[in-house]
Amino acid sequence: MTPPETSRRNLLAGAIAAAALAPSLAPTLAQAQDPKFAPANAHGPGTDLKVERFPIWPGTPPGYPAAGVKDVFVKRSPTGDEDDIAWTNVAIPMLTVVHPEKPNGAAMLVVPGGGYVRVAVGRHGSDIAQRFAAQGITTFELLYRLPHDGWAAGPDVSLQDAQRALRLIRAGAGTRWQVDPERVAISGYSAGGHLAARAASRPDLVTYAPVDAADRQSARVNVAGLFFPVVTMLDEGVHRQSREQLLGARKDDPEARTHWSTQIGLPADMPPTYVACNADDPVVPPENAILMFRALNTLKIPTELMIFEKGGHGPPAPHKDGTPTPWMALFEAFAGDHGWPVRA
Repeated sequence: MTPPETSRRNLLAGAIAAAALAPSLAPTLAQAQDPKFAPANAHGPGTDLKVERFPIWPGTPPGYPAAGVKDVFVKRSPTGDEDDIAWTNVAIPMLTVVHPEKPNGAAMLVVPGGGYVRVAVGRHGSDIAQRFAAQGITTFELLYRLPHDGWAAGPDVSLQDAQRALRLIRAGAGTRWQVDPERVAISGYSAGGHLAARAASRPDLVTYAPVDAADRQSARVNVAGLFFPVVTMLDEGVHRQSREQLLGARKDDPEARTHWSTQIGLPADMPPTYVACNADDPVVPPENAILMFRALNTLKIPTELMIFEKGGHGPPAPHKDGTPTPWMALFEAFAGDHGWPVRA
């Protein structure tokens, strides 16, 4: 199965027209279960795979701002699909689960991008999520909170959601979904690559107080894939929008820039990590991927770096003869070499 080029629109940011959900937390939670907003036990468009969507926190997410937050999403094209949206404000972080017809025990947490300005993810599972699920992988796609909404955790608010999501995956392993808790992977795209790298490298960092039994589970992953990722907050190769949005008032603070640069302070037990980018990326400089690879390689952590010639800020372009570039298959092969077999 070849990776669809339309996955670009499901992962990258862009915005035109706005629509807001309920102004208070309780109605927003209720709307999160409404089929209009959350296709629980439904099927994604163009597929027979079951799709489920639910909030990741049992009540108010930690550090709720005194000024409040409303869920706001925008259509990314006036003529695009109704689910081609991006979230500019997130009050209720969610997981969209794409269930495979024949689960093979592997789980994947997909972390979309958006430069920390927005989260470019729909409600039915992106092409990437559908691809993984079609191969038997139970796939979870994360809608995470953004620092600019004023959450108490500041730059770590998105990491709270990623850690919580990974713990929920393990908490439901073998009961809610057919997942082996020792076969949990993460993949991140653009700014989602930054968040995925932080989740993979800092699973034991305490970012919130436990809220229920699920938080006794590990937030570790067995393998990570970082695609055209934001990595550094330092000047060399920085994606300035991500730095400004993530660090806010601390964007010029050298200590903050260092702390939230994912290539710095990697642990010796960092999971095997695949890194990929395009040489002609005009948005996130390829130096980000190179910096991460160098840091991983220096620590002798299993890693592989792929720099494709063309593709801009998204999946690599097909070859001149029209043959697709097997960018996801290369990651899957790497992951299979390191204990995360894609197929049973």
